[in-house]
Parts: sequence; structure tokens; C-alpha cells
Amino acid sequence: MSDTNNSEPATGDELPEPSAQQLGSHGSRYQHCFTNVENNFTDDRLFVDHTFPTGDSEQPDLVWRRPKEICPSAQFIVDGATRMDVCQGILNDCWFLSAVASLSLHHSLLERVVPAGQSFGKGYTGCFTFRFWQYGEWQEVKIDDLLPTRNGQLVYLSSSNKAEFWSPLLEKAYAKLKGGYRALNMGFPHEAMVDMTGGVAEVFSVATLPSDLVGFLQPLLRKGALINCANSQGPLEQKNKFGILFRHAYSLTGVEKVKTINGNIVELVRVHNPWGKVEWEGPWSDMGGPEWCQVSEEEQWRVRRVKKEDGEFWMSVADFCQNFEIMEVCHLSEDTLSAPGSTRRPWRCALYHGSWVPFRSAGGPPRGGRYNQNPQFHLTLLEEDDDPGDPELTCSFLVALMQKHTRRTGVQLNLNLHIYQARSESSYLSLLDLAMLQPVISLEQNQRREVLFRGRLAPGHYIIIPSTAKANQEGEFILRILTEEGNKAMPADKPDTDGKSPTELAPSTESILPSAATTLQLFKKHCNSKRHCRAAELLSLLREAIGGGVLAGYEKGLCLEHCKSFVALMDSNGMGQLDWEEFQLFWEKIRKWTDIFVTFDKNRSQSLEYIEISPALTAAGLWVDEFVIELIGLRYTEPDMTVSYSGFLYLLLKLDSMIQKFHSYDMVGMGTVSVNYRQWLHMTMYN
Repeated sequence: MSDTNNSEPATGDELPEPSAQQLGSHGSRYQHCFTNVENNFTDDRLFVDHTFPTGDSEQPDLVWRRPKEICPSAQFIVDGATRMDVCQGILNDCWFLSAVASLSLHHSLLERVVPAGQSFGKGYTGCFTFRFWQYGEWQEVKIDDLLPTRNGQLVYLSSSNKAEFWSPLLEKAYAKLKGGYRALNMGFPHEAMVDMTGGVAEVFSVATLPSDLVGFLQPLLRKGALINCANSQGPLEQKNKFGILFRHAYSLTGVEKVKTINGNIVELVRVHNPWGKVEWEGPWSDMGGPEWCQVSEEEQWRVRRVKKEDGEFWMSVADFCQNFEIMEVCHLSEDTLSAPGSTRRPWRCALYHGSWVPFRSAGGPPRGGRYNQNPQFHLTLLEEDDDPGDPELTCSFLVALMQKHTRRTGVQLNLNLHIYQARSESSYLSLLDLAMLQPVISLEQNQRREVLFRGRLAPGHYIIIPSTAKANQEGEFILRILTEEGNKAMPADKPDTDGKSPTELAPSTESILPSAATTLQLFKKHCNSKRHCRAAELLSLLREAIGGGVLAGYEKGLCLEHCKSFVALMDSNGMGQLDWEEFQLFWEKIRKWTDIFVTFDKNRSQSLEYIEISPALTAAGLWVDEFVIELIGLRYTEPDMTVSYSGFLYLLLKLDSMIQKFHSYDMVGMGTVSVNYRQWLHMTMYN
């Protein structure tokens, strides 16, 4: 999954105006847009988005045009927005497109992301607004409508109707949210679906799904779930012998039991390719499947079978299981899927923001002595499932735990979730209670942005405890609990006294280094005239920022080579320099890692002993095995097997960046990646 920067862009005088060098290969067109600009409007009074990251494309001959320059009869939406309006361009962002195609099945969902009333007609200013879900809130993203073209044609997402532009503009808005078009190369459909619905995502291996796949899928679709699937075995977007593309995201849009004229019942699933072409060529294919000759015209009309290469096709359940490996499901709740008159019965969702605060609410894992200090949430299950096929009296639910701001902080914690039987609706489990209880459901350590489990329990009262792998690890989270109507969840009230000493309740100390906001003047002082910071300027900045306080002397180990690496690892545009936004992200990492270094440097030697390296990495949220620790000892230690302060910062930034880079290429989370020659050289030579 692509792990990119989701932080808010800087505003006001913090953000320098883009230069031609920043704009990269798109500079000629965008540079024209910045001439005679006042208040973000060109002299023809059309909006230009200064903050959009345009220098991230490797395409040398792109020209940025507005929709009416591409098609004089341009419209925002033509005859409604549908899944057929989503056709992939040259970006490897089928994961995003498949999510958009699924989203278009629900008008109310799409209208939340793509607000109505926008057009190229009266009131047109060149500015369009979209909305995305971020950590429990809907965030507006405004863009201009300049789109990259080659020879007058869109090169990225387009609609099957050449006069329609809502989908390429939505893609541009999502690219801005993620950090640029290049940030959309490779990823997980469920990430995009969560960002566009506020839903809860679940990932399955198709091989582990129930044998009654239709019975499994139908309730999901009835609840309005968005479903995507992929095959991860072959080379990127190459076809197998039946036309299914490897490592390419599809949308699953329907499931039916089709009756043939001989009275046989065949189970079929409907799948959509966001390319708008390249379909299944096996049995039941749209164009050449003789099996359809055994199905009446009325039955074909009922399932909306279309004999056309439009990217959507039917295939048997057995063939689906043979040709797809991964299925991603985005569960929706009634507050997001609430179309009037809808027959769907979505989940009811309870959402809570929480945090693990050292010595207060960061109790660590169950085996620790402070486990009960973790936040606790009460789950009441009273309404049983309405499933005649289930002989047991149980209540279904989903629990999702999402870490907040992992991209901004660079820290991704190992998470646990456990559910215990509660004594009553108002009970709070003490340390003694927990010592005597075994969890009824457990989700062990998992290092993902969001972890989820589905469960079924007998009616009753339960306690959910989200925790981290170690005590006193700091972090913020969102807990979402999806239940059937009639069940509920809420925070459990903590007793006023819990037998803890005053020192245990002390708040965490502030960071040694100042916040990024307070370094703005230093950044302006040391950056160049274009308000960018190259390696030499970064070295001067860091020496002044670090050496001027309680860390005086720590800055002496910093050298130009370190700063060249810092810049290369944080430079998202490949320009050999950091802008203010990139520096802020870098500085927040440095602040966190400096606190960790000082904590483990118990003898104040300004270096860490070899045996201190592993726990320091763990404290930073970077879990590595003994093999990696041995490599660190060979590559990053001094002759006495210690790691200096500057070496520690370089080590963590390099390790963190390489882990994130791997995940960005591991599209379906299988633990392996495939890179081309140019990508390999970029990763190995520029870091």
C-alpha cells in the first residue's frame, strides 16, 4: 500500500511560491498560469492552485489544459455519474479507480465526495471542491481544473464520455490529498474506499472464504458493502490466459443465481475492470461465452447482462475463486449509506477518538502489570442476527482500530485488540478482574494503520480493550464498532481511584526539541531565495537548532553527508531540496527520535551501546529481527560498536523510509515486491 503524506499543506507565508524547477516537466504550462496572478486567479479570472504538487511526474511532454480546452462541450457530469465513467490512464492507480467505480454504485456516497452543483456553466471559476474522510472528519480539498494532457488527450483517468470530467478532477483532488499524482502509483483499494466513504475495510484471502461464496457475498452487498478483488501472482498488469490482469484491482459489483433454459442454477459474480476494457475471456464472458445461449432473454435482462466490452463481465463463482486471490470489503454504516427508500440494512457505527498517554492510559499488552490502564469500551449485544441459516443465537459485529497520523509522525505502533466478558453494563475491568479472565476474542499484535476483526458473540455485555505492544507507547487512535441495530457501544467509565500512585498518573514530558512551528524563522533564515533547503543549508539549520539548547554538543557529529541523505530520503519531488512542508515532516521525526535517543542514552555519552539499539528501534515503532540488527552493527556503528546521535537519526530515517517504500510497492500486502530497473536504481542510488 502506498504510504504517502496525508498532512495538511502549509498556508499563508509558510508556503513559498512554486518555481519552474519545482514544477518540473509540467512547468511550462503551469508557469504560464502563474503570470500576473493575484489572489490565486489568473488575469482571465480563473483559479490556479499554487499548492498542488506538480513536479512529481516523469512524463516529459505533458501540457496542462482546462476541460474546455480539451473538449469545447465539456460538462462536469453527463447523464449521472456511473462506474463506466472511470477509465484508467497511464498511472498504476487501478486501486483508486476500482474504489471510485464501487462508490459510483451509491449516489448518496458519491455526492458526499463529489458535491453537486459544480459545473463549467454559470459561476464557473476554474475551482472545484471534493471531500475525503480523514480520521473521523470530512476534509474539503479544493483544486483548479488544469489537467495533464498529451496531444490534447488526458493521460490519467478519463471518462468513457469524452465530454465528462468529474472523474479526472476527482483523481486530481485525491492526488493532492496524497501528495501528487505519483503518490497514486500502487496501493490498496480499501485505503481509497475508506478515504471516500468513512467505512471500515476488511481484507480476505479468497482461498479462505466460505464455500458458499454467494451466501457470503449477498449479505455484504445487501448492506451496501463495497467489494474489490485482485490477483497478485504474475507480472504487473499482464494478462493470464483468460484475460484477468495480474496485480490489478477490480470491483465486484454483483452476484446472482442464474437459471438456464434446462432448469439448472448457475452462481455468477459480476466484476468490473476500471480500465473500461480488457475483460474475462473464459466461460460466461460477455463477448464469446456460449453459456449465455442457455439463458433466456428475460433472465439476461434481469441480471443486466450487456454484450459489450465495457470492462464489466460475469464469471462463475468457481472461476472467480481460481482467478482472484485477494478480496477487500469496505463496510458502510447507516450514517454514510442513508439513501431515502434504500432496501439496504447497513451497520450502525459507534466512533470514538482515544489516545495512549504514557503513565496514564498506555498500559501495554495483557501480560503487563498496567494493562487495565488502557482505554476500555463497553459493548452491549442484545439484538440477535436475523439469519435463518444460523442455528446459534449470536450477534454479529465488527471492531476496527485505526492509528491516527501515522504518515505525519512516521510512527506505526503494533496494536492489540481483546474482548472480555463484562459483569454488567457499567462495569470497568480492574487489574484483578483481568488477571482472572481470559479474552473471548483476541486480535494479536499487528503493525498496520488499521486493524479489524469481525466476530459473533452471544447476547450480553463485553469490554473491548485496545492496546499497544509495549507500555507507555504514545499514540492516538480511532475505534469504530459496527453492530446491528439494537446493539450499542460506548466508553467504559473509569473509577475515580484505581490504586495508582501520583507518579503513575504524571503526564508525559514535553519533547526536548521545539515544535516544527517554532522553527519556521530558522527555516526562513537558512533556506535559499526560493524558500527551499538543500543539504548544506540543512546542515547549518540543524546545527543551530540542536546546538542552541540542552543538546549542546550533540550537533557536532552532524556532517554534510548526513544532510545529503536526510534530504534525499525526505525529498518527495526528486529535486534535491526540502520545501517547508517536507521539512516539517522531517523535523517531527527528528523530535520524536531525539527523545528516544536521550531516553536510552542512560550514561549521557551521546551514543547508544549496541545492546540499546534494538529497544530504541522498538520505541520508535520499528520492529526488526536479529538479522537486521546485525546489519546495523556492520553498517551504522562506530569502531566501538556504538551509534552516535547523528548516526542514530540517519539510521532511523533510512530504515523508516525503506520500510515505507517497500509497503508502497507491495500492492496487495503479500510480502514481496516487483520493481523495474529504473525504480531499483532510484531506490539504491538516491537515498
